[in-house]
Amino acid sequence: METSSNVSATNANRLFYASCFALITTAFSFSIRAGILPQLGEELSLTAEQLGFINSMWFLGFPISMVIGGLIYHKVGGKAIMQFAFFAHAIGIILTIYSGSYTGLLISTLLIGLGNGCTEAACNPMIADAYQGTRMSKMMNRFHMWFPGGIVIGSLISKFMTDWGMSWETQIWIIMIPTLIYAYLYFGQAWPKAKVEEGATLSGNFKAMLSPLFLFMVVCMALTAASEFVPQQWSSIILAKSGAQPMLILALVTGIMAVARYFGGEMVHKFDQTGVLLGSAVLAAVGIYLFSTQTGAMAYVAAIFFALGVAYFWPNMLGFVADKIPKSGALGLSIMGGVGMFSQTIFQPITGRWIDNDLKEVAARGLTGDELELVAGQQTMQTLTIFPIILIVLFTILFFWVRKIKANTTAEAQSPSENTAM
Repeated sequence: METSSNVSATNANRLFYASCFALITTAFSFSIRAGILPQLGEELSLTAEQLGFINSMWFLGFPISMVIGGLIYHKVGGKAIMQFAFFAHAIGIILTIYSGSYTGLLISTLLIGLGNGCTEAACNPMIADAYQGTRMSKMMNRFHMWFPGGIVIGSLISKFMTDWGMSWETQIWIIMIPTLIYAYLYFGQAWPKAKVEEGATLSGNFKAMLSPLFLFMVVCMALTAASEFVPQQWSSIILAKSGAQPMLILALVTGIMAVARYFGGEMVHKFDQTGVLLGSAVLAAVGIYLFSTQTGAMAYVAAIFFALGVAYFWPNMLGFVADKIPKSGALGLSIMGGVGMFSQTIFQPITGRWIDNDLKEVAARGLTGDELELVAGQQTMQTLTIFPIILIVLFTILFFWVRKIKANTTAEAQSPSENTAM
């Protein structure tokens, strides 16, 4: 059966399409806002530090509303959370356009970040409850394809509009399009109930989240997020002198990620989440290592390996928890996503320190100019391979751990019938 018994296929699909447009809103708010930063800074006379603080509000609002949304999901319902998301997105977009001040932009960006976090908090458990088995994994992957996919679309829209001399306000209005679409699609729809009764209670959620398997996955989530986001965030600095265009690499990576996630369900059907996650860690390690050793056109080959590796991390980490630890419920999914985002507040400064140290070390060898930046950048990228290498070990353990759990479950299921036969 493809959908859960408490929701119709038509209703589930409409909720799913609405969720995709909500995630496109998130992606547009990330890419279009990034694209207008130069115009914004120039027109409002903002410093780079002020622009940095404005951007940080996006990342601050995201985990806050994601965790709070997970706590209240089964109390207020996913519909109420998405109603708040629409309110936060709409007010945030309008305030961004009409505030015209630094303080106004801080508040508007925080509101948009809160809306984005609500989208993750409501849509992930909705998909987990509306679909079953490999169908759930397929839909979770296809939902998450719209973040990288939306970034590619949003980046192209922003570049086109900037090249044609369109104002940053006009570009921000574009974010309102998917916002209104998802509001319309959600309107009047019933949301699915939790598949597992304990998944709808906080006590059941917390009990499941204290299990060794869930805590193990929390550690893995921090490392998968670091493997995905750290190389991408620092690519423009690390790869600046490699002979490749960092922004082209970013576009290539996000484009491949979107396509790969579209076919994610088939991959999970063949290899289960554990096999997909282990294979992803291997490909990510190869990709980051190639970044650390190759220049010119080969950097794009490295990007392909890297993209195929990290594409399946986020959706299948969430899919694993929804499938293998269902009692953790909406809160478990929100905590996992929150850990992934929050881990960047730890790993991003550490990476910056690695870059500074590598620049000093390579400079001490007598290298200067472009050669200095290239060698130091490659050295830092080589250090970053530690994240997927650790994951290879952890996901190998997970592969055999889950296999043992399945074997024990099968044995327990068979034992009563055997005893009856005796």
